[in-house]
This record gives sequence, structure tokens and C-alpha cells, in this order.
Amino acid sequence: MSLLVLEFIPAAFIPLFIFFARILDVSIGTIRIMFVSKGYRGKATLLGFIEVLIWIIIVAQIFQNLDNWLNYVAFAGGFATGNYVGMYIEEKMKMGVQIYRIIVNQENSGLAEELMNRDFRVTVVPGEGKFGPVKVLFTVAKRKRWQELSDVVNEFAPNAFYSVEDVKRASDMEDVIQHNSQDLLSRMLRLKKGI
Repeated sequence: MSLLVLEFIPAAFIPLFIFFARILDVSIGTIRIMFVSKGYRGKATLLGFIEVLIWIIIVAQIFQNLDNWLNYVAFAGGFATGNYVGMYIEEKMKMGVQIYRIIVNQENSGLAEELMNRDFRVTVVPGEGKFGPVKVLFTVAKRKRWQELSDVVNEFAPNAFYSVEDVKRASDMEDVIQHNSQDLLSRMLRLKKGI
């Protein structure tokens, strides 16, 4: 959208424009940060350019309409809403690889086998917990498999403790990482849960 087009927007609609444009630029910023953390330099660079371009257009509108306090409220409201929308989009995209740490009692021995049967790569390490011996299961998998893994853990070891964190790089997982580097547009068009 060019600045020339913005000149024809009635002053009453400028706060709405600022609000929705701010949602867009902050949402893009949230996704850009996700790409930066996962090492997608090209995509992060492109999104950064678009994000800042939108931001400059918004700020120009505020400076041209300094006497309208609704613009300030729209700017802040758009920022807050954009954070929520960006996090929602990022969650639905389910990009990347995660490491899952699952701590179970010794009697939950069937969990590791079930995870392996479902093609999770699992490493089991013996450990000692507050109440005695435990097993620590480690697996690295695509983020979109989280629900499947969670269901298996809840079925085979409902009292297990687990933690999850993003992985930027993992050796011997190139097929997983390359699968996740699909085109941004195609990923965003498939925001349905579980895809």
C-alpha cells in the first residue's frame, strides 16, 4: 500500500488503519523471531523488511495526526493484539524440531518401547529421583508430533514429568529440518490444528 493511497483515507478511519496495520507488523515480527531462532536467515530477512516498512507507514500516519489521541490507543492496542495473533500463528505453524525429556518411574518401562514403535527416536538414561530410581527418556522430533507424543505419555505413564524445548540444530535429523523449511506461504495456508 502506498502513502498516496493513505492520503485518501478519512481521518476518522486512521485509528482503525493503525490498529490493523500494527497487528500485521507485530504478527510478522513474532514469526520473524521464530525464523531467526530456527536459523532461517532468508525468511527472517524478508519478514524483517516487510515488518519495518509497515511500521514506518504507521508511524508516519501518527506524526501526520498528532492531535488525535485515538491513534495512540490504536497503536498500543494493535501492538498488544499483534502479539497474541503472532503467537497464535506461530503455534499453529508447528515449525521446527524439539527435544522432549520425559522422567518416569521404573515400572513405566513400556513407554520407551511404545515411542519407538511409533518411530520416535528414544534414548533411555537411568537416574535417581526424590522417591527412588527413575528413567529419563530423551527424544528429538518434529514439533507437529507433540500431540501424538503427549497422548502416548498420558496413556503409558500418566504421572510422568516432561519438559520440552526448541532445538536449533540436530545432527542426523536433516530430513526433519529440511521438511520444516517449506515455503512460508504454504505453511501459513495450512494452519489447521495438527497439520
